Amino acid sequence: MTQAFPPISFAPIAPIHVITGPTGIGKSAIGIALAKRLGGEIVSADSRQIYKELTIGAAKPSNGDLARIPHHFIDELNLGQPYSAGLFARQASARIGEIISRDRIPIVVGGSTLYLHALVHGLSPSPPSDPEVRQAIEKRLAHIGTDALYEQLVSVDPQSANTMDPSKTARVVRALEVYELSQQPLSSFHEQFIPPAYEYCVSVLTLDRPTLYQKIEDRVDQMIDDGLLNEIRQIQSLHLSPKLPALKSIGYQEPLGYLDGQYSREKMIELIKRNSRRYAKRQLTWFRRYESYRRISVENQLEVIIDKFLQ
Repeated sequence: MTQAFPPISFAPIAPIHVITGPTGIGKSAIGIALAKRLGGEIVSADSRQIYKELTIGAAKPSNGDLARIPHHFIDELNLGQPYSAGLFARQASARIGEIISRDRIPIVVGGSTLYLHALVHGLSPSPPSDPEVRQAIEKRLAHIGTDALYEQLVSVDPQSANTMDPSKTARVVRALEVYELSQQPLSSFHEQFIPPAYEYCVSVLTLDRPTLYQKIEDRVDQMIDDGLLNEIRQIQSLHLSPKLPALKSIGYQEPLGYLDGQYSREKMIELIKRNSRRYAKRQLTWFRRYESYRRISVENQLEVIIDKFLQ
């Protein structure tokens, strides 16, 4: 059954603020400060914060912040319920319209790049290519060979695989790239383009690389102190598949590996920090492709940063 969504308004309004940037840079704090200044509500564009069971590893806002500022798309699903960038774009557009109808200001905050792309630029037939993901698949191809790579595609997207010649590796690589980027088969994107419902002003937060990396490492240490491993144990008690996309993400796959005896606690922490730094680098590479996005440094005081948003 096709899910129904509330009608989306195309009435002209001021561009909607979108606050994004690499992991660990402080998007949530700035979003909350801007929402306080404007009387706004936050629309979370984070693929993990929507799940009730993921809190510490997903770096959710505190209970106090959630109580002070209305947040959307946080704690709305249970782990195991499928979600996607396309579904987010449709639901977030409808939610934004509802916020505007109450004379409130929607502010989109998050770093899930595919979610943001779908919301801000519209739903395209398939996600844009990611050089690092493509290169990783091509390396896999060189290691395991054409037939084995094709069998991987058959396992995740048999409909697309049935339309392909296994020897035409470029198409196989692209189909796998789409799946790894979106967790959806390429065949599911064969739909008409849907334009964005609103105009957005996207601001990418920036910080010098060494300082950003230090903030990331400090946040990982804080997550461990806050009880990340206890959160992982609670998730394990649900007996869900560790192959769920959310559980394969950074901050969850490494502790699961540690609790399974794959490596030491010290190695687990090292892996979370390393993988988080690499993810931040991939995010920064992704954002560079959008020349229209403005860059805002977070090296200044919070009030100075908020003033830049309002200029």
